[in-house]
Amino acid sequence: MRLPALPVLASVLLGTTAMAQEVNVYSYRQPELIEPIFDVFTEETGIAVNVAFLNKGMVERLQAEGDRSPADLVFTVDIARLEEIVEADVIQPVDSEALVAAIPAEFRDPENRWFAVTSRARVVYASKERVADGEITTYEDLADPKWKGRICTRSGTHEYNVALAGAYMLHHGEDETRTWLEGLKANLAKKPQGNDRAQVKAIWAGECDISLGNTYYMGQMLDDPEQIAWAESVRLQFPHFTDGGTHVNISGIAMTKAAPNRENALKLMEFLASPEGQQLYATLNDEYPVSPDTAPSERVASWGSFEPDTLPLMDLARSRPPALRLIEEVDFDG
Repeated sequence: MRLPALPVLASVLLGTTAMAQEVNVYSYRQPELIEPIFDVFTEETGIAVNVAFLNKGMVERLQAEGDRSPADLVFTVDIARLEEIVEADVIQPVDSEALVAAIPAEFRDPENRWFAVTSRARVVYASKERVADGEITTYEDLADPKWKGRICTRSGTHEYNVALAGAYMLHHGEDETRTWLEGLKANLAKKPQGNDRAQVKAIWAGECDISLGNTYYMGQMLDDPEQIAWAESVRLQFPHFTDGGTHVNISGIAMTKAAPNRENALKLMEFLASPEGQQLYATLNDEYPVSPDTAPSERVASWGSFEPDTLPLMDLARSRPPALRLIEEVDFDG
């Protein structure tokens, strides 16, 4: 099996001798989203953080490396990816009173094999000009014919939309989810394409009136001079399931089985769960802290409040295969 090449930055991870004061990370998160946090951690502890940024193939690499893996921690987004890592048996439980005390039970694995660091909501971006504030309140409403030709979204098979469909299925069952997906598809202004920000650009350009997107993309657009106009053309609406709350997903961390620098890795995990780490990570990523003792940043809080859905995250992860099957059956992207 041919493994994907690591970035040059990761070459430091591949040495055979572990330094006393370092921790090695494999990450699906982009460098600009986590390196500033690692810089603070290093300044406070003297422990260097070496990062390999991967686009794919994390599980395969860890399996191939086995006990020789230089990686201590993995960083990823989406509960389904964390479940994939659990199923591959490449991570280990972590015994930490600090982590358990800081991170609520619903945001960590029952056996403490992974821990959420932040959460994000999948919401509706709505045109300020063409959609009244509060006009859309539920995910179920997205299939209402009144939105025909007015909705934009990225691919239905993207992990963010698969997770939303999985949550819908857990609330309503397969048959109703299929009907909902068919109704949502019928309301699309164009075939799914691009990322979440591209949908907001389409709203700004008048191609559609509402789109699905993760909350943190609002922050990313506001930080990009070329995209500020897109962001200012919409407002965030926080829909909920008729029998539940707003759909949320997480970013998370886990310790590898090999973990050559286990003590340092645990220190980094506990730092990320601390009030300082939670504030840094959530603010930098425009996400929500998972610790109830840490408030979201002023900018994130200004977008509005919501009640998160209470579906168990592991149930959400296991709903992915049947949800993806339904998306493909209705030919959502066709």
